[in-house]
Amino acid sequence: MNWNKIKQWFSSGAFLFDKVLANVLWFGLSFIAILLDFLHNKINNYIIFKHVYIHSIQQINLYLEYPQQYADVNLYGPFFALVIAPFALLPNTIAIVLWEIFNTAILYIAIKKLPIASKWQNAILILCSHEMMNTASWLQSNALIAACIILGFDFINKRKEIWALFFIMLATFIKIYGIVGFAFFFFSKDKLKFIGWAIVWSVIFFILPMIISSPHFIIQSYSDWLHALQFKAAKNVNPNDTNDYQDICVMGMIRRIFNIPYFKNYYVTVSAVILFGLQYLRFNYFSDVRYRLYLLCSVLITTVIFTTSAESPTYIIAFPAMCIWYVLQEHTKKVNALFIFTLLLTSFSYSDLFTPWLRENIIRPYALKALPGFIFVVNYIKTNLFKAIFNNPG
Repeated sequence: MNWNKIKQWFSSGAFLFDKVLANVLWFGLSFIAILLDFLHNKINNYIIFKHVYIHSIQQINLYLEYPQQYADVNLYGPFFALVIAPFALLPNTIAIVLWEIFNTAILYIAIKKLPIASKWQNAILILCSHEMMNTASWLQSNALIAACIILGFDFINKRKEIWALFFIMLATFIKIYGIVGFAFFFFSKDKLKFIGWAIVWSVIFFILPMIISSPHFIIQSYSDWLHALQFKAAKNVNPNDTNDYQDICVMGMIRRIFNIPYFKNYYVTVSAVILFGLQYLRFNYFSDVRYRLYLLCSVLITTVIFTTSAESPTYIIAFPAMCIWYVLQEHTKKVNALFIFTLLLTSFSYSDLFTPWLRENIIRPYALKALPGFIFVVNYIKTNLFKAIFNNPG
């Protein structure tokens, strides 16, 4: 083994572009997370998902608590019953492994379809691999949602609205986050086609769950889903709720750091919507791939950091965007410092890289995982939107 070559490989940064390392870390760390879930019997989230399918067949309320079956409640749409069905029919051990492989693989495919050089795709996979491990340990579908948004973006770029809207509406009918894919509407060359396929897929995804249940039950389930989301949103900002694993967003950060438990979300969200909308003023850049990538970054980050439902595993939606932004930059000391800060506080803040005291008394109670994303958005608007954003060829 040539240690000098290995040392040079790391010191030169060449390891960031290594395809083999990217694949090993991306899938390997996620597999380790699954093993740890089995070891510590952390499979509650999958049991919730499985029962979305079971309860749909039994036609019992999808959004009530069932403490004898699992902890917490389901917050996924009725269509999710069909998504989880192929896994729910298998024994739990096999199903959980396949479910997480599916989530890990589809986000891998989405990142590999980004319109950037292959070496930068590998860099994104390597930099995001720990965050993917984190979300894998929760067995959630956030990686699938992130993949659908990115794939929707990719197919819009390729003028394939039928597939773009398939993925955007798929994400929306699973977890409401997916609706942010409509931010790519102005990139479509055929906007009537975009709207048409949005309607077609909406009707299809609305009706399909009725195959395994009944029209009346599914229609009622959509109403129940809305009430469940409203109840959850209110609970997330309830000052009497001591669960600091939720509300990891800009508003939650303000509430906790400044001890303003009744701080209203709209003080931040209205400003965020206005700032986000200002990006469309650069309409002369709509056809520029770099501009589109910057907007994708903005969509993925703001979806998480301005959502009270955000929790640690949700950041697999936002963190790839931070990595995309980074690889598009000229890597100055300032840019590198910002990204290292982001990597540590966003991706590693819940890991053993930080002491338990820091995690439990500083980072989690004050929702600091949201801080780098907020800095990214502010920096993006200030530097990249209102100044020259296309100087560096990336």
